[in-house]
Amino acid sequence: MKLGALGLLAASLAGFGLSHAMGGQGAWAWVRAFCEAATVGALADWFAVVALFKRPLGLPIPHTAIVPANQARLGDNLAVFVRDHFLAPDALLARLQVFDPASRLGAWLSEPAQARMAAGMARTWLSQALDLLDERVVREAIQSFVVARLRAWDAGATAGEVLGLLTRDGRHHQLLDEALRRLGGYLDDEGVKERVSDLMVKYARKEWPRIVGTVNLVKPVEGIADNLADRLARALLDELHEVLSRPDHPLRQDYEAWVADYVARLRDDPQLREQIDGIKSRLIDHPSVQAYVQGLWAEIHAALRRNLDAQDSPLARHLEQSLLGLGRQLAANPALREAINEHVMTGARSLAARLREGVTEHIAQTVRGWDERRLVQALELSVGPDLQYIRYNGTLVGGLIGIGLHALVLAFGG
Repeated sequence: MKLGALGLLAASLAGFGLSHAMGGQGAWAWVRAFCEAATVGALADWFAVVALFKRPLGLPIPHTAIVPANQARLGDNLAVFVRDHFLAPDALLARLQVFDPASRLGAWLSEPAQARMAAGMARTWLSQALDLLDERVVREAIQSFVVARLRAWDAGATAGEVLGLLTRDGRHHQLLDEALRRLGGYLDDEGVKERVSDLMVKYARKEWPRIVGTVNLVKPVEGIADNLADRLARALLDELHEVLSRPDHPLRQDYEAWVADYVARLRDDPQLREQIDGIKSRLIDHPSVQAYVQGLWAEIHAALRRNLDAQDSPLARHLEQSLLGLGRQLAANPALREAINEHVMTGARSLAARLREGVTEHIAQTVRGWDERRLVQALELSVGPDLQYIRYNGTLVGGLIGIGLHALVLAFGG
């Protein structure tokens, strides 16, 4: 395009020179008028086009190289133009309100295939998010959180509350009854009686070796021990049956008083609670407990990874059903749609205000940061071809004006 405009300028100069050489009379006068004015028009428009991007012939002529000289101002004006005409909050919100995002989302999620696709996208995003996590930091955070919560936990008060709940409505007496029944069954066992008898004989030999040491007394002592063991077992069994059959038995009353006192001490006794907290602290600081807490993230991470990667996992099915249910709820519930649209509009209003200023500043800074030569080159390549038509038109229109002026001179000047 530049070469074409330069060719027209060269042709007008050649015609101007040739018309002068031929005397400039008759038809050559018309040629000279045309070429002279065309040359002036071509040169003037060349100057105007070049002055937009650079200094003509490198001369420091005022008000030339307009684009690079006003690069910062152009960037600011462009940013303001985009801000006021494309990022106006009222215009954006009006289009968003007409769009009705809640209804469109509900209609889209109501289709099972699309709900499945959305669930798959969500699983992919979550899986990628897992890869972004620093496992060491996460493990340390989980350990710090769990240990801090355990240390802050009032184990004594909790134990008191649990025991208080377990003793409500006489539940602790059921535990006592079951323990007494098991003890009675244990004492009624012949093997237990035999072991008790052996212990008695062993004790008698140790305490009274001279009496038991003679051969003649061994069998009588064993018989006495067997009889005594049997009698003790029967006496204990009778006592156990009496305790089981009498709700007001002294043993039950002592047991009730002991449990109530212990529950109260768990809640109110600082010394007992301090002992429980000491046990709790030793358990927390135990290496096995620390290793378990640190390994929690590995187990959680592995479980999440399995569920996110498997298309038929319980998590995937639950996510798909949840999205499908959300779509159907949105389609059937106008109040829900209105509430979601209101939240979207509120968020969009806040986002538009922040985005508006941020984008404006970004455009202005980007234009200011462009290299001057690259900016000029880019603009010339994008709009330069059309600007060269100005030179074409200037050459031709200038020539036509020259002919018109020559005709006026002949008409009024003779």
